[in-house]
Amino acid sequence: MAGIKRQAGGRAGSRRGRAAAGRGPAVPKGGTKQGRNADAAAGDGSPPRGSRVAFLARQQARIERAERDERTGGPARGASNAGAASAENAAKWPRFRTGGRSEARADQGVKRRSVGSRGVGPAQSAAPSAPPPAAKSAPAPKSMPVQTLTVSADENGMRLDRFIEVHVPGLPFSVQQRIVRKGEVRVNGARAKPNARLEQGQTVRLPPVRFDLPPKPRAAGDEKVAAELRAMTLYEDDDMMVLNKPMGLAVQGGIGMVRHVDGMLDALATPDGQRPRLVHRLDKDTAGCLLIAKNRFAASALTKTFRTRSARKIYWALVAGAPKVKQGRISTYLAKDEEAEAAGEAKMRVARHGEEGAAHAVTYYAAVEGRGKICTWVSLKPVTGRTHQLRAHMNHIGNPIIGDAKYFIRENWELPPGMQNRLHLLARRIVVPHPRTGKPVDVTAPLPPHMLQSWNLLSLDASHY
Repeated sequence: MAGIKRQAGGRAGSRRGRAAAGRGPAVPKGGTKQGRNADAAAGDGSPPRGSRVAFLARQQARIERAERDERTGGPARGASNAGAASAENAAKWPRFRTGGRSEARADQGVKRRSVGSRGVGPAQSAAPSAPPPAAKSAPAPKSMPVQTLTVSADENGMRLDRFIEVHVPGLPFSVQQRIVRKGEVRVNGARAKPNARLEQGQTVRLPPVRFDLPPKPRAAGDEKVAAELRAMTLYEDDDMMVLNKPMGLAVQGGIGMVRHVDGMLDALATPDGQRPRLVHRLDKDTAGCLLIAKNRFAASALTKTFRTRSARKIYWALVAGAPKVKQGRISTYLAKDEEAEAAGEAKMRVARHGEEGAAHAVTYYAAVEGRGKICTWVSLKPVTGRTHQLRAHMNHIGNPIIGDAKYFIRENWELPPGMQNRLHLLARRIVVPHPRTGKPVDVTAPLPPHMLQSWNLLSLDASHY
């Protein structure tokens, strides 16, 4: 009972202490409703605790206290939170509480510990509690006003959904599909489907849309990847670039493929979301020239160049043995090897005309220099661009490319010691008409380290050809 009485006395002492400190009489027991009734029934002019006036007054008191602490270099030592209220508010509303709920509870806890240990008496001073961190406001939704856009020459032939994605970056796919489906997007005043191809000079009306646009964080290491791509660059202008792709770096992603050129190109994206794009591809283990378009116009023009076979590509390879015919043309049909595919390996085989999945492939080759029947340096010019075309064709004539993991069996050939068992195939040279000027762009790639080692080992002069 003595303990209970002391605790009750402690509460009374705390209420008396708060009243003496200028905070008014203690709030009576009985919960929030009774407290509000007591505040409303008080005759001292104080507003109810739950009213907006009281909230604004407490907020103003906190601001004044923060300004005073900033001028004086911090709160006065030994001063309680109760004494931090402004004199003006204390005189106007004697029962006005300056601190928030957390501050009042902390103040009461300090006083109760003081009373419980030494009896009823003045509360010991306590360090003021840190102000709560400011809450972060949610990002405001982005508003897209009505836009009437004209299709430019670079955008000729672009799909409507891609056009919207370019001009309104961050627009959710569901919103994009909805405004097109409901006919809110108009092309020359008429409805259009998402896959409709646009023509130069057409006008596209985009309706007003509001949507949340979360900030897109820049991937860590983008600057490093961009610097790596710059180091690979053999040629670059405003429309295109040619990379010297190293052996072992994939061009596109696949199962378990984390690092590839297509993904690395994101590091070169412009602020409006445009990024360079692939025009053709090379096998993962093939080194050399890889053509990249830097804008839509160049991508369309260069893709047409490859489709019409106007691009000239020269490959160098080191093959096992010596071709019986030093120079010739290989024309076959190639199809996927079903047995290898069943075993989980991608491999091509020579097929018959009319066979399901068979595609015509043509390659010109010429022996440049050889070392007897050990190996031969050959130059290859593909007319078509089938999967594994050069590798499958050289294997077809009995001279597989050295180091080819799919078509070359090292145990069947006697090679000089010290030669690395890596694919000896290089996209040596590429010649394409420039997408804007039409003038030829001629780019040559150097030998990769493992091929340069083999050339030196065999005393082959790369500058000779």
